[in-house]
Amino acid sequence: MNSTILEVLNLKKHYKQRRGIFSAVTGKGNLIRAVDGVSFYIKESETMGLVGETGCGKTTIGRTVLKLTPATAGKIIFDNTDITHMSAGQFRPYRKQLQMIFQDLDAALNPKMRIKHILNEALTVHGRPSDSELAHRIQDLLEMVNLKKTKLTSYPNELSGGEKRRVGIARTLAVGARLIVADEPTSALDVSIQAQIVNLLKDLQKELGLSYLFISHDLRLVELISHKVAVMYRGQIVEVGLAGRIANMPRHPYTAVLWASLVDKKSEEILKAEVNSGTDEWGRDPERQYSGCRFAPRCPVYHAKGRPTICTDSDASLQLQKIDRAHQVRCHFPLYPAPAKLLNSAGRP
Repeated sequence: MNSTILEVLNLKKHYKQRRGIFSAVTGKGNLIRAVDGVSFYIKESETMGLVGETGCGKTTIGRTVLKLTPATAGKIIFDNTDITHMSAGQFRPYRKQLQMIFQDLDAALNPKMRIKHILNEALTVHGRPSDSELAHRIQDLLEMVNLKKTKLTSYPNELSGGEKRRVGIARTLAVGARLIVADEPTSALDVSIQAQIVNLLKDLQKELGLSYLFISHDLRLVELISHKVAVMYRGQIVEVGLAGRIANMPRHPYTAVLWASLVDKKSEEILKAEVNSGTDEWGRDPERQYSGCRFAPRCPVYHAKGRPTICTDSDASLQLQKIDRAHQVRCHFPLYPAPAKLLNSAGRP
């Protein structure tokens, strides 16, 4: 059985939103709970998919886990070592083992450096290999990511989107990564190129025993590549379980609406209404902090049941609860069995 490589316990990342001169002077402002009490673990050679709407905190989790953003509270344990409050010097030996594939590679790859120099820099940042060792290692990296040797003399802007992704992956491998946070690694790519990148990541995982935190909006892609999936909503994980069960037997209403939106127009409208108009389907402000369940104002089950107070009661504990093997849900009324007519039976406020 594979051991746990990463464990995140009650992770929080809060920001203060300051508006106007008064906020600037007093230091007071609205508190934005970008990540609010998130816990999960990833085993060696395992992929955990992380999904949710834009702004739910997915990328913030990835950056905080890698200590690119300091945590407000909680613990980050990598390979049985608490790295949460390590200084930059203390964390340096671990840095090479935790790497990120950035979504915007146009910003992540130095436009003034040729690909050869980008890889050289990655290979020499934690060591001093000889010129012959460098050349041999670069050749190995090119073969691993299926990139032609002729691309070494190119600049990033001379590469296609898929080739940039391969360079980004090669750079993480160059430093000896064991855990990789892949932030939308297939965004802005053609479907055929997306499949190539996903297959490459899976092949590298088998060959090198890599672990991935795979962040994406593409639900089908997440289901394909992930062993398990965590679903986020407004800074919290509302459901986590095996990928097949999350996709086909969701227990949280939000998860059901999210996956149903792939084929169901009604579900898609509920999700789009908040993004496009700034309010939910019933005209409520989605930025308001609701007590209790944060999904309640949009939840079809909540309205179908007559809006029970337990869902919005701040005193009613609402934590992830184990409901099946390797399956947890944050809901007072978890769905069972699979909600085939969830939306059609929902009431209105």
